[in-house]
Amino acid sequence: MLLSAAAPACAADTAPGVTDGLPQMLLGLAVVLGLLLGSLWLIKRLSTPRGAAAGLKVLGAVPVGPRERVVLVEIAGQVLVLGVTSASVRTLHTISADTLQHTADATPTANPFGDFPSWLKRSLERRNDAN
Repeated sequence: MLLSAAAPACAADTAPGVTDGLPQMLLGLAVVLGLLLGSLWLIKRLSTPRGAAAGLKVLGAVPVGPRERVVLVEIAGQVLVLGVTSASVRTLHTISADTLQHTADATPTANPFGDFPSWLKRSLERRNDAN
């Protein structure tokens, strides 16, 4: 009888509280976040180009087919116009980086929609003149 009465009292004393595991949980969370940040830093560090690729800068690319594209690449003061396919990469043209910059400054940026704003303005003026 004594033995059965002592067992529930002992069980009530050892019942875990809500905050008993909180420090351990926060420590585990800090370790996981530290590992995540460390691995992201390592990936970033290892993915930066080194050697000859460090001076390589892709200026733009335009697809000309399902697997073909024309790519502008700047390296050592020169801009290479490359034709890239799934099987090969070929140099189509070479331009000085200064020449390309001067050409870009001289020509105004083209509207990708053609002359739509002026067409809309003219059509609205015609509509208003007709009324």
